[in-house]
Amino acid sequence: MTDDFQAPQPGMDAGPAKRLRVAAVGDLHVGEGPSPYRDLFERVSDDADVLCLCGDMVNFGKTGEVEALLEDLKLCTIPIVGVMGNHEHECGQPEVVMEMFCDAGVTMLSGGRNHEIDGVGFAGTKGFVGGFGRYMLSSFGEASIKAFVQEAVEDANQLETSIRSLRTERSVVLLHYAPVVDTVVGEPPEIHTFLGSSRLAETIDRYDNVKLVVHGHAHRGAPEGRTNRGVPVYNVALPVLRTLGETPYRVFEV
Repeated sequence: MTDDFQAPQPGMDAGPAKRLRVAAVGDLHVGEGPSPYRDLFERVSDDADVLCLCGDMVNFGKTGEVEALLEDLKLCTIPIVGVMGNHEHECGQPEVVMEMFCDAGVTMLSGGRNHEIDGVGFAGTKGFVGGFGRYMLSSFGEASIKAFVQEAVEDANQLETSIRSLRTERSVVLLHYAPVVDTVVGEPPEIHTFLGSSRLAETIDRYDNVKLVVHGHAHRGAPEGRTNRGVPVYNVALPVLRTLGETPYRVFEV
């Protein structure tokens, strides 16, 4: 599908900047053996200028799974930017998975890294859990709770570093976990706390150059929402995209 989203541009009277077509998908959950997504990676190069992978691209973070996915990624002829998901950590070797993606030419955003393509900045991080709004978990009580919350704080800090060092007027944020509750609605309310954190949205809203946010993880969530400042947020987990049509990614003009 081609989305009708267009990032608002300052100074439109002087002529709009060139738009960048950004495709995004998450939660492919590729296993070992042949990947079922060859058509996706062949087709997306015709529909977009860059592909964003929003985590959980493989099932358990096994080397064989990543190798299967990377074989299909060779069919994609446009730049690829990605973030890790929780499934990439399951086998306890996220550094190996990250290195495999990077060696294959995928620009992975983590640790405050960012990237720029044709005047559009890309910032991102995996994100973490913690809840939303007044129900967000606070750093109080047992040491284990404080350590849990600190993980979310540190991840939000990495996202801030990633965004802050960009000098582009238009930027896209990639996440795996959700920054707003809007896009997890449809999941059982009891697990909303484990699907994302408002700390991510608070960070995003500090920067006027962020025009679009994409994430995955919430398979039964809603397709879109907004931060408090009004930045559009889209849940591009593949199970959510399948409720919108047959196209296994979503394309935005930024």
